[in-house]
Amino acid sequence: MEDFSGPLDLILHLLSKNKMEIKDIQISLILDQYMEWMARREELDLEVASEFVTMAAHLVYIKTRMLLSASDEEALSEMEQLIASLEAHQRHENYAKVKAVVPQLDRRYAVGRDYITKVPEHLPVDRVYRYAHKKEDLLRAMTSVLERVDHRLPPPMEAFEGIVGREPYPVSDKAAEILQQLMRFGVTRFRALFQGNRSRSEVVATFIAVLELCKARRLLLAGTESDCTVTCTEETGNRALGFSTDAY
Repeated sequence: MEDFSGPLDLILHLLSKNKMEIKDIQISLILDQYMEWMARREELDLEVASEFVTMAAHLVYIKTRMLLSASDEEALSEMEQLIASLEAHQRHENYAKVKAVVPQLDRRYAVGRDYITKVPEHLPVDRVYRYAHKKEDLLRAMTSVLERVDHRLPPPMEAFEGIVGREPYPVSDKAAEILQQLMRFGVTRFRALFQGNRSRSEVVATFIAVLELCKARRLLLAGTESDCTVTCTEETGNRALGFSTDAY
């Protein structure tokens, strides 16, 4: 049979055995098991046994009062005192267990403190292939790779329509369009020149045409980066629509 240092240890053992919380103690079940434990003890030390007998009498008293009246305030107060004593005793036991483990943890810390770890060392990578294979093995490996390759035919040319094969937009045509637009409206915004462009090639042609016309002193840019206007120069106005775009 287990030896307990006091009646509270025995009650905590019975609670743990029945998987009960201290606040959910069932006095009838605990009292029956408590008395059964005392009955199985063949020899009792009178000094130690007196504490257990006193607790047994106290448990019988609480059970009797609770059987007589479930709302007996005195019985409930006695039960609350018992629960408080059990909780305090349990905290004391947990503290004793932690205190007993501390010296062992301290020794382990002292051992680990004396170890010095080495920083990982960078090892050079040797990329020279040092194996020799027979030509039959290489042929077998290449054949295996080729067998896993998808041998489907390439897609027809119609699948690439609209993706590749577009001819670049002529810069000379775009320069003529810009001059005609300016001769008609007099002035326009730089961003408006790109409105209606249908392809990236036309956008590039518009930008290059503006640069070439400015270089040839046919256009004048004015304003800021966010609000830039484009107008014709006097030379362009004098030549009107007789401008030749052969140079572009």
